[in-house]
Amino acid sequence: MTSATRPGAPGSSPGGTSCPGTCEALRGVATMAPRGGLHRPAAMTTNLDVSGLVDTGSGLLDRAIFTDGSLYEQELRRVFAPSWLFLAHADQFHKPGDFFTTYMGEDPVIVTLDKKRQVRAFLNSCRHRGARVLRAEYGATRNFTCTYHGWSYDLEGKLVSVPGKHGGYPEAFDESEWGLVEVPHVESYHGLIFGTWNPQPPSLRASLGDMTWYLDAMLDHDDEGTVVVGGVHKWVLEGNWKLAAEQFATDWYHVNMSHASALTLLAPGNKPKDAIVHRTGRQYVDPNGHGAGFPVHPKNRFDAQTVHKWTDYAALRERLGDARVEGPLTNGHATVFPNFSYLPVNGSIRIWHPKGPDRMEVWAWTVVDKSMPEDVREAQRLYNLRTFGPSGIFEQDDGENWSEVQAISHGFITNGVALNYQMGMGSERSDGRYPGTTSELYSDAAGRAFYARWRDLMNTPAWHEENS
Repeated sequence: MTSATRPGAPGSSPGGTSCPGTCEALRGVATMAPRGGLHRPAAMTTNLDVSGLVDTGSGLLDRAIFTDGSLYEQELRRVFAPSWLFLAHADQFHKPGDFFTTYMGEDPVIVTLDKKRQVRAFLNSCRHRGARVLRAEYGATRNFTCTYHGWSYDLEGKLVSVPGKHGGYPEAFDESEWGLVEVPHVESYHGLIFGTWNPQPPSLRASLGDMTWYLDAMLDHDDEGTVVVGGVHKWVLEGNWKLAAEQFATDWYHVNMSHASALTLLAPGNKPKDAIVHRTGRQYVDPNGHGAGFPVHPKNRFDAQTVHKWTDYAALRERLGDARVEGPLTNGHATVFPNFSYLPVNGSIRIWHPKGPDRMEVWAWTVVDKSMPEDVREAQRLYNLRTFGPSGIFEQDDGENWSEVQAISHGFITNGVALNYQMGMGSERSDGRYPGTTSELYSDAAGRAFYARWRDLMNTPAWHEENS
């Protein structure tokens, strides 16, 4: 059984999870599969105690967490497999058979809308010889057929066709035991669809916690919700996925130095105002590893002038409150642990797919309010491309930084030199204006929380280890 999302049907799931349709919070497990006499030797899996690699008390980090291959394999087992991972946006599915292929960690998955209009996710691997049953990136289909030997599966993952079955397989062969492996839980929050392999996870809403208040600043402008414009942009970077996820959670500090040329280019007269260079603001610090940073100013506005002129700020203040409109609504950055990030100012949402300890693949969407007219949508799409698209004037700076850090981190001496995450230590507090704990805008507080969550998951056996 699965937790499922049904676009087009009214309702919401337990725990307050807002969905584009109905979220059914049913507990499930990944599709059961025959194993016969198979038993993987325990020696094939070695788990390392990472307690000594993350010291949040002193604000120090061992950079081996970015380079060590054994730690990376452990991440796939203990960080990615149990966590809620972003899969797709609900606007990518409108009729049964619509699909989008993506990854959960390094596992390829199919996200699709079945005949009952439930969003489901399956491991994109044939149960016969393991090839992908769907090689297209997106589209519509009636079934999933492996091009290797022709095994075919329906939209519910059931094996429905086996060429040469009669006379080729024993009578005991049972198709019902060989369906696609299904992601046991899929839930949605304001159109963002997440999945987890964990058979008994906390709800998505519980996992997000106070982060929902900050997410709503981008996703809940009106009752119509958001839609995707411009498709999905994908590019590969040399660098560990955590470098990107951490920066989007915690790092406004790099902006004036790394993005100096971009700020100069965008500023009137090519001279950034002092109020821009010396921003003040807050940083949200979540115990589940999420983080968000944002300048705070009564006149904080969208950077894209067409979007700014169209936006009804009075209505937003009525709906979201002054604190959100003056802060996380516009200029900010955020990460939902482990590897989903977003930028409210241009509607950019992205996933940092891990591709080994030294490489990541970035997938980015532009989401806009459904109520936006076409010319405003187009302005937001173009603004996103120019700033944080694959060749965006800000995006290139970030990618260069991450690649530079990774390029030298394998050196024997270099790898042993601790990294400093001490900025903002002791500044964390609850101020009554912003939910949860916040720090200063220029702070590593959310970064320390990000790595503390990483450390705790890395040292905690996941469900698949407990049942082995």
